[in-house]
Amino acid sequence: MFNLVRYFSKLSFLLVGLFSGLLIFYFHHTSIDQLHYHQQVRAEAIARTFENVHAPAFRAVLDNVGQASASALQEHAAHRQLREALTNRLRSTNVINIQIFTLQGITAFSTDPRQIGQDKSSATGFLSAREGIVIRELTHHKQIEAIEGVLEERDVVSTFVPLYSSQEGPRRIDGVIEVYIDATTLVQGINQRLKWVSILVLGALSLLYLIQFLVMRRAHTVLRGQAKTLDQRVNERTRALQNEVHERRQVERRLDHLANHDPLTELPNRLQIRAHLAQSLVHMTQTHSPLAVFFIGMDSFKEINETLGHAVGDELLVAVSRRLQHHLRPGDALARLGSDEFFCVLENIQDPAAICAEAEKILTLFQQPFAVDNNRLYLSASIGISLAPTDGDEVAPLVRNANAALYKAKAMGRNRLHFYSPEMTQAAQERLHLAGLLRQSIAGHELSVHYQPKVNSRNGQLCGAEALLRWNNAELGSVSPARFIPVAEDMGFIVEIGTWVLREACRQMVAWDDEGFWVPRIAVNLSVKQLARDNFTQVLRDILDETGLAPDRLELEITESVIMEVDNAYAILADLRELGVHFSIDDFGTGYSSLAYLKKLPVQTLKIDRAFVIGIGQNTSDEAIIEAILKIATSLGLLTVAEGVETEAQLAFLRGMGCDQIQGYYYSKPVMASVLLEQWVYRQPRLASSSVRQFPTQRSARS
Repeated sequence: MFNLVRYFSKLSFLLVGLFSGLLIFYFHHTSIDQLHYHQQVRAEAIARTFENVHAPAFRAVLDNVGQASASALQEHAAHRQLREALTNRLRSTNVINIQIFTLQGITAFSTDPRQIGQDKSSATGFLSAREGIVIRELTHHKQIEAIEGVLEERDVVSTFVPLYSSQEGPRRIDGVIEVYIDATTLVQGINQRLKWVSILVLGALSLLYLIQFLVMRRAHTVLRGQAKTLDQRVNERTRALQNEVHERRQVERRLDHLANHDPLTELPNRLQIRAHLAQSLVHMTQTHSPLAVFFIGMDSFKEINETLGHAVGDELLVAVSRRLQHHLRPGDALARLGSDEFFCVLENIQDPAAICAEAEKILTLFQQPFAVDNNRLYLSASIGISLAPTDGDEVAPLVRNANAALYKAKAMGRNRLHFYSPEMTQAAQERLHLAGLLRQSIAGHELSVHYQPKVNSRNGQLCGAEALLRWNNAELGSVSPARFIPVAEDMGFIVEIGTWVLREACRQMVAWDDEGFWVPRIAVNLSVKQLARDNFTQVLRDILDETGLAPDRLELEITESVIMEVDNAYAILADLRELGVHFSIDDFGTGYSSLAYLKKLPVQTLKIDRAFVIGIGQNTSDEAIIEAILKIATSLGLLTVAEGVETEAQLAFLRGMGCDQIQGYYYSKPVMASVLLEQWVYRQPRLASSSVRQFPTQRSARS
């Protein structure tokens, strides 16, 4: 850890020392400068004295230089006289020595005679003074010859001062005087003061340093405590972050697993199996070994899921996936694509017989019941098969073709396998194209409702009509209901179409009433998907309110599959019956034909399917079934309608058996509303008299 106290103490000590040194140096330098200044002033004063008082002697001394030797100069009267005068004058002062130089640097005079004649022309002080600049210098001498004798350990200030001529006219320098002044006492005073100043400065700064050191040490202690606490928090946060990173990685791994696996069965999902299939296709290209794609769909899973609940359905899917995994070959890839759909990729399949054997083995797996939540559930499956490279060498075509083969297998009765063929793709494309055109049929006014009359078998009176949907497309022409109704149911468009047909039929009934043409009741086929809608009762009520048709003049035709496929069919039909609507069972005898539900359903009519009617006079079994249906209806008090009647013999047989109403080409094929009106009012007078009621009478009946 960074030691703040140690760092601060070293840095502060260095700064204190540096600052103290600078301060002491400044004080010493300032004191010495002042000493120099004062000594310079004194030396200049002495020089001025020479210029004023001793000018004649000074001039005489200078004049003798060059005319006599040094020894002669020492004994010259002018020299002796000037030396005696200066010695007497300066004896009690601190002036140690005075020298006078000529402009050539020759010592012309000195209070120390031994110095006369010496050459000082190279001395820096002399040269500067000769140029008019005063130069001073402080030096220390162990011994120095003074006026009063030899002095030891002296600090001397020597000053070179220019001597100016005293004559009138421009001032000029005639020589240079050097004055030696004893500054020992002054230097000692300066040193003494410097000592105390140094002590005070160092003491003050040391005290400041000590105070700052104590403060910093205290701060360092606090910071160390805080750092320790912070380290603990950082360590805790680091551990928390490590745990968070670990959890995040686990979540990422889990998300990656979920992104590629079905969360219920843990099998690969659509994304991963498509990637596996792509790799298998690459391997197939390299090894030239074909592969097969199985699209496995469970039959009747929806009924189990809705009957026993989604929890049981989920457990059933898990059981199915485990059984499939256990019995597939090693290396085969299995995935779950949807609710009840599984996908399998089989590599290294050499011939179609082996493919069929594997598919049959899968179908056999479903023959044994599944034990789920104390239930023994029996299932079957259908398999669609596509082969590579025969049916495609890319992922999308193989999956699409296997799905088309599965759809074909289910359409052929389920619990079987089916290989893909190109015709399936063509049929699927046509179906898709048909679905696209069908979606635009209502907005394009391509749909219409035709009406087929229902006739009383005993007196030939018109007792009702059935509304039948027709589609005339600009591209396809007239499209059979058997072709487009299943497509509409698969795409969910049947609900919108069914609602439109209901509204059109009710509106037409009111329009006939307004024209004075009385049709007692209109029958409309009801789809399973319509009845399964929660709001169907309200939709029907809104249509009746909108058109003004009395509810008892509307008959809804339902098939037996409606009761089996809609969970709350009994409750919905009961609500509609309370509304006043009539019900009939369409195609009775071709479905489940359970007599138990006839007691519970609020139906009033049974319709005998055309499949039995065409056998009249040709197949005694069909006649026996018709007779049985009529007896059941009579015992239950239900009205009967035979559809698909085309011949006089069929009419006679049904009339003889007591069938109440006849519907079929014998009387009329499904026609437009205007044609139906024209047929029954003008072209068939033998029936029109009993089928037409005057508008006021019909209106009063409605009211």
